[in-house]
Amino acid sequence: MNAAESRFPTPAHKILGDVGIPANVVTILILSRGKCGLSRCITRYLVTMAAVDLLVIVTDVILVRINGYYFPTTFLYITPVCSFHRALIRAVTDISVWLTIAFTFDRFVTICCQKLKTKYCTEKTASLVIGTVCLLFCVKNIPWFFIYEPYYTIDHVPLFCHEKPEYYTVTAWVAFGWINRCLTPLLPIFLILLLNALTVGYILAASRVRRRLRGSKNDVNHNDPEMENRRKSIILLFAISGNCILLWMTYVIFFLLVRIANQYYSTGFNDPMYIADFTSYMLLLLSCCTNTCIYAVTQTKFRDELKNGLIYPLRIIYKLGQQRKVQSNSQH
Repeated sequence: MNAAESRFPTPAHKILGDVGIPANVVTILILSRGKCGLSRCITRYLVTMAAVDLLVIVTDVILVRINGYYFPTTFLYITPVCSFHRALIRAVTDISVWLTIAFTFDRFVTICCQKLKTKYCTEKTASLVIGTVCLLFCVKNIPWFFIYEPYYTIDHVPLFCHEKPEYYTVTAWVAFGWINRCLTPLLPIFLILLLNALTVGYILAASRVRRRLRGSKNDVNHNDPEMENRRKSIILLFAISGNCILLWMTYVIFFLLVRIANQYYSTGFNDPMYIADFTSYMLLLLSCCTNTCIYAVTQTKFRDELKNGLIYPLRIIYKLGQQRKVQSNSQH
């Protein structure tokens, strides 16, 4: 039994669905308006990341857990459809992580590579990078379609899917499993740490140089517009990339422990292995719901747009009430 494959939703799954979908939809709507003070390049990355996170929640939480509980006999559980769905989940999860890498690299170029900045940090380049990432990881996850076999066959219809035994024994499949985990999330975590370390080093060095040029060692960064812009960029960058690392770390540790212990199945819901698997997978899914909170905390204009969006329906209701009141008074 694998917690990640369980078809029964928990309150945590329902909360992810109830919060994650509207949060990502609101994020897409607010960022798409282009009034958050972000460049078109950054906006393109952030909107796409929110859209992919929304797709992760729909394909994994809604169509697997919640749908499986309320509609246990849908066509989604025919083995070929189920296999395609599992491959799709892997693909959108990979894309979600690697778009974070693309965003981190874009911010690294913006801050640390001034000569490359004008050519690379453009909306056109962002669109090309996003399209390439989506295409590559859709192709990369095609083998997952062939990993699964049916649990049951009823009236010649194969139902449900689980990994074939050879997935854990055949060298090619074992290698594929390790390559898959190295590409997501081991390599992304390394790249995020590396790029952030280089970015911090550059900012610290640049800050010292700017203080000398301004002729005052006691100069405060927020009096320098350039350093203030860099500070805001780095806060957003570190919040998003740090969130990705923290919420994926438990999943990485669990994967390594399972491979070292050579124990791939748990015995029940009270098994520590099941609890660890469930916890790591829930944290992974949570990473697709937290970016909206990050934007709200780090971006003043995003908070203002969110506040206006929440107040707008109340304004409409108030205006309608005032109009009815005026009409009622005019009739009397």
